[in-house]
Parts: sequence; C-alpha cells; structure tokens
Amino acid sequence: MATHNKIDLIEFPVSSAAQLQQTKAFFSSVFDWKYTDWGDDYSDTTESGTNSGVNADGGASMPLTVIYSADLEKTKALVLKNGGKITTDTYSFPGGRRFHFTEPNGNELAVWSEQAE
Repeated sequence: MATHNKIDLIEFPVSSAAQLQQTKAFFSSVFDWKYTDWGDDYSDTTESGTNSGVNADGGASMPLTVIYSADLEKTKALVLKNGGKITTDTYSFPGGRRFHFTEPNGNELAVWSEQAE
C-alpha cells in the first residue's frame, strides 16, 4: 500500500520494448525480481525494496523518482506555490493519475495518486 508523501517508485528509462525486456531479464537474473507487464512499454515490480518500474516510453533519460499522494491536486498546487514547475501535466494510466515536475534546482520527479477525477 502506498503511503502519502513518501517515495513509492523509481522508474528506469529504456528506449525500446526490446531494451525493456533486456533490463527486466538483467534484474530478474541478478536480483530474482519478478515483473508485472502493463503493455509493451512498461513493467514494474514490488520486489526491489522501493517499488521500481522499467519505462520504454522514451520520455526520460535518467531514473525518475515517483512520490505517492493521497490528494494529487493539493500536491500539485503546493509544488507550484513553492517554486516547482510542471513538466508533464496530469494524465491517467492504468491504476491512477500522475504529473511530473521539477523542483527549483531542476531535479525532475513525479507524483501519482490512485484517485480518479
């Protein structure tokens, strides 16, 4: 179960579905992690300590830290109020919604919630 305002997920970016399969195979062989596939371009695991995912959407070049929020809109307003910048507006995905932002010094993070709007 996700906890409000806590890091919930680290996503590792790859460039293609083939690279996603290669990264999954690596982590499975080295650390014995089991993955759940969510289409051809996303897989995740709860066996990596902090949840982790492999994302082949081509949008990121560095691992992405994802924080859970019980109130996505309130968290988004606080990000903006405190000098953060939205880099990807709120969108839906299987299981919830999320947005991406940078904090004042440029580090990109994402916030997700199970709530629907």
